[in-house]
Amino acid sequence: MEIEFTDEGIIFNKEINRLDEFVLDFVRILEKQGIRYCLISGYVAILFGRSRSTEDVDIFIEPIEEDRFCKLWKALKEQFDCIITSDPKDALSNYLKEGLAIRFAYPGKVIPNMEMKFPSNKIDTWTLEKRKQLFINEDHLWISPMEIQIPFKLWLGSDKDIEDAVHLHSIFRDHLEKEPLDQLLEELNQADKYRRMFHAK
Repeated sequence: MEIEFTDEGIIFNKEINRLDEFVLDFVRILEKQGIRYCLISGYVAILFGRSRSTEDVDIFIEPIEEDRFCKLWKALKEQFDCIITSDPKDALSNYLKEGLAIRFAYPGKVIPNMEMKFPSNKIDTWTLEKRKQLFINEDHLWISPMEIQIPFKLWLGSDKDIEDAVHLHSIFRDHLEKEPLDQLLEELNQADKYRRMFHAK
């Protein structure tokens, strides 16, 4: 996998699979609605060649109020169904604004699904604010910075998450910004684990 790192973002070409098509279909709608978003967690590792399956794709979107959300809901409903609720006001008030996710899938499907939520703490907010642009073939996506992605995966701590962290570190180790990485490792109490795993100073 050839990856190019530029000031504008990360560039690489890959063979698009069905999961990628699902994600691209979804984020194109967000882009058309002018909604800031950031793909996070397991899909990011999969996107960069990690060989594992997933049933859901996690995404943050910027907090928006009812008028914008209802417009977004209407646009999403042209290609997707919400598998949590059929009422956009319920989705906004009783899920997103309560820190809960809502899930969208292709009509008649349950997987894969897009697990969408608002940022709910300062790390989530930082993730969205510092998102990185990824140019993939003729499309682009916004993904979480590796400086939070790797510490967060270490914090989650399952075998799958640790393997995600190792995979991403093997790709991005020479392109990690030390100050934000160290800050997030400390905030998530993962600095010692990171040093042990990656022999970092």
